[in-house]
Amino acid sequence: MKFTLNWLRDHLETEAPLDEILETLTDLGLEVEGVEDPAAALGAFTIARVIEAGRHPDADRLKLCRVETWPNGPDAPSEEVQVVCGAPNARTGLVGVFAAPGTHIPGTGVDLKPGVIRGVASNGMLCSERELMISDEHDGIIELPETAPLGARYIDYAGLDDPVIEIAVTPNRPDALGVAGIARDLGARGLGAVKTPAIEPVAGAFPCPIDVTIDADALQAAPLFCGRLIRNVANGPSPKWLQTRLRAIGLRPISALVDITNFLTYDRNRPLHVFDADKVKGALRVHWAETGSTITALDDKDYALEPTMLAISDANGPESIAGIMGGAATGCTAETVNVFVESAHWDPVTIAAAGRRLKIVSDARYRFERGADPEFARPGLELATRMILDLCGGEASEVVTAGAAPDSARSYRLDPARTMSLVGLEIAAEEQVRILGALGFEAKKTAEGYDVSVPSWRPDVKGEADLVEEIARVASLTKLEARPMRPAKPGVQGAVLKPMQKRTALARRRLAAAGLNECVTYSFVSGKEAALFGGGDPLLKLENPISSELSDMRPSPLPGLLAAAARNQARNIGDFGLFEVGAEYFGPEPGEQRDVAAAIRVGATAPRHWSGVRRPVDLHDARADAEAVLSAIGAPVARLTAVREEAPNWLHPGRAAALKLGPKNTLAVFGELHPSVLAALDVKGPVVAMAVYLENAPFPKAKGGARPALALSAYQAVERDFAFVVDARTEAETILRAARAADKALIEEASVFDVFDGPKAEAQMGEGRKSVAISVRLQPTKGTLTDEEIEAVAARVVAGVEKATGGALRS
Repeated sequence: MKFTLNWLRDHLETEAPLDEILETLTDLGLEVEGVEDPAAALGAFTIARVIEAGRHPDADRLKLCRVETWPNGPDAPSEEVQVVCGAPNARTGLVGVFAAPGTHIPGTGVDLKPGVIRGVASNGMLCSERELMISDEHDGIIELPETAPLGARYIDYAGLDDPVIEIAVTPNRPDALGVAGIARDLGARGLGAVKTPAIEPVAGAFPCPIDVTIDADALQAAPLFCGRLIRNVANGPSPKWLQTRLRAIGLRPISALVDITNFLTYDRNRPLHVFDADKVKGALRVHWAETGSTITALDDKDYALEPTMLAISDANGPESIAGIMGGAATGCTAETVNVFVESAHWDPVTIAAAGRRLKIVSDARYRFERGADPEFARPGLELATRMILDLCGGEASEVVTAGAAPDSARSYRLDPARTMSLVGLEIAAEEQVRILGALGFEAKKTAEGYDVSVPSWRPDVKGEADLVEEIARVASLTKLEARPMRPAKPGVQGAVLKPMQKRTALARRRLAAAGLNECVTYSFVSGKEAALFGGGDPLLKLENPISSELSDMRPSPLPGLLAAAARNQARNIGDFGLFEVGAEYFGPEPGEQRDVAAAIRVGATAPRHWSGVRRPVDLHDARADAEAVLSAIGAPVARLTAVREEAPNWLHPGRAAALKLGPKNTLAVFGELHPSVLAALDVKGPVVAMAVYLENAPFPKAKGGARPALALSAYQAVERDFAFVVDARTEAETILRAARAADKALIEEASVFDVFDGPKAEAQMGEGRKSVAISVRLQPTKGTLTDEEIEAVAARVVAGVEKATGGALRS
């Protein structure tokens, strides 16, 4: 929305400087997006006088002018410069607009330099209106009265020093799409007195010869249509002030009739349309368009109308696309003598849908689809009538009306204390009533507070909270002071974060520390991706997805991570790791979701390097990530069991497992991704993944946030190595569990440090056999271990492993 400062002052009596107005607009929620200062473009152009205009010695159409200028201002001595000018109206004594060398000429886009034209020096330029971009006039240079102040800036004399302000208007504020509405907001803040003049009805001198009707089935979408004929108008150019105002906001002046409608669109947020009445055949009818009907609009484009669009037709067919754009056949021209002025109210949804379907962007559509004031249709017609009579002359008929303005009257209860409870501002009840009154609301005192009636131009206000928002907006939320929600209590405060909040933060930090990059992906995936990861339930499909590729709630964060991996690989990034901590969904009801820490590793463990420390990622990397997260959140990692049979089917069979605590509680899954999943998502392997179900790990039973005491032993630890010959299908996890169980008090850790398998191993130890070497660490806490105690534990380790695996200690 654009308007000029002087335009605003037509509706607001204020002495506030521009900077204060801009700051206040943004504070009111009408964010200022930019300010165009005409002085930056036209400030260098000054008023000068042609002392003498003679013939150019070498060109018949050029004149050699001696021009008197005042480079240092009108109060300083003048200087004479020589200018070569080709304008036909250049003459001795002419007072015009001069541009000195170095001036940027907006109309040509060049910086003026001293030059030589047909052998004669020229040190400046006498300008036309088009060269200053204040009109399209270029038949000659600007001529000013002899009384014009010589040496003064032209923009000051012509009243062009009027800053253009552009604000961003949110869709819920259609009232701010008119300068009068903007002035109302500023007046409520106290920046001045609103002086928008009242509208006086124009009495009709004769019955309107053009009747209007609305089809019964279209009344809900087109509830009101007002119009009147104005005969014997003179549709010439609009006055200079109107053209200047329209050009300032980027509109091209066309004719007085059209310029008036454009002006009122921006001045009062009242879109109007004018028909050349002599081109209208019979009555005007508002109706749903018929299939196959077409219209050539004012933009000279042909549009095919559909039955979901409103049309205004006469006996010849559609003459206007209702609420969007008029038709070229009945458009006003310089020959228009009799004009029919339309002011109507249209359903916002209908206009928005039709405009989107036809791909027409017009000022009328922009306002009607946001909700124009239904009560202002008739007053807007009266205002347009008065302007047409004043600028174009003529005689107005009586108003013809079809339908009625929809009833927008409504009121809501307001408790002044709600302002404090909702936004934290302490505003006196009297001030709240004053603010609402200044905005056009009417507040009546009741036993429970106030009953507030909402004006027709505020369709966005639909409850008490909206009333509080208006009060807080005008009072200024910048005055809001930070206060604690509850008084601080002495002593150590309790935990602020909930256990799950702590857990997700720990998981996120641990995965980042492992060198993985965090992602935040959509909670929606395509149906195909959902099915790959066990989803695809019809109950988890979105009713109104933002795209076909985001149609289902995700059953896991992994599809989003793999999509990110595919995009990285497409950009030749091959070795990386990604993670996300977020929700996955297994049902449509509240609570049917769980927090998951998911991660993938792609390619190799490290970039290429001369040292050669590089290998493809494997399932052990994924398991390490899973166990690192479980350890960070306090899960008993040493007690977990890896169960291959319970790995999900989106992981590679035999190269994946589930980490379980007990027979039923799955804490995590890890492994290589199934080749079919990678192929479906266009990801090149190897890729390993893991998912930790953060809610499944048991929470500590002890209350309080303190960590348990650190237990350190002062006695020397002892390590013993064992090598067992076992069946080649025996899992290392079975050996380690049996070793740890030999003495849970003394054995601190057991780990595999060597595996000898394959043909060479079978040649030494027999077919189907392998050797697994483990290291067992004994940590005494009550005294130094004797050799006898160490040997006894070692014997129990050997016995436990042999019993669990059927193997034997390797000799």
